[in-house]
Amino acid sequence: MASHQSYGSRRLVTAMANAGVRIGRFKVRRLMRQAALKPVWKRKFVHTTDSKHGLPVAANVLNRQFNPAAPNLAYVSDITYIRTGAGWLYLATALDLYARKVVGWAMAPSMPAELVCDALSMAIGQRQPAPGLIVHSDRGSQYASALYQTMLERHGFVCSMSRKGNCWDNAVAERFFLNLKMERVWQRQYANHAEAKADITDYIVGFYNCKRINSALGNLPPTVYERQMAAREPIVESEIT
Repeated sequence: MASHQSYGSRRLVTAMANAGVRIGRFKVRRLMRQAALKPVWKRKFVHTTDSKHGLPVAANVLNRQFNPAAPNLAYVSDITYIRTGAGWLYLATALDLYARKVVGWAMAPSMPAELVCDALSMAIGQRQPAPGLIVHSDRGSQYASALYQTMLERHGFVCSMSRKGNCWDNAVAERFFLNLKMERVWQRQYANHAEAKADITDYIVGFYNCKRINSALGNLPPTVYERQMAAREPIVESEIT
């Protein structure tokens, strides 16, 4: 299935119910055992945040308010690494907290400030957020750079950064990367950067945004959640903070 063997029994029950198939969780677990099926997960870690710099850092404006009332009020951004046969590939993303949707991303063999700017630039191009948008990140040198800060100022966005050494302040971005790696990256051996880029883009566009159920969204995928909420009431684009 589209999850590529990443769903456990609980999510399989929900996914099947969404597809019109009613089945109990215990039966799903029994069938999975009989077929020797289990989620494929691995855990690895490489530190990517360089917070030992002399650049100015912003206050934690977001303050773990991970559930904004509308789209384009608050984004979170982060950087992670992907192992390939041609060396490390770095991925920067921007997620709209409203629907936990990945709205911008960029990949490169190094992680300069341009990488996070490119990810945010894609988000701006797709969503056209108004001034006042909060953009939260860690204290990495890329986010504290003059290039990135100038970009935020040019669009009238509010910069927010996690407190020193506190990964929970950017938990939604961290969780997306963990899902990406458990559900796709750690199941693959990428020969080169191009292969990794294509597969990660497929995960974001073809699975995570439009198909992967998210418990924080009432077990709906981000795109479906946005669509359903938009049908209930007008979308507020942004507001000055």
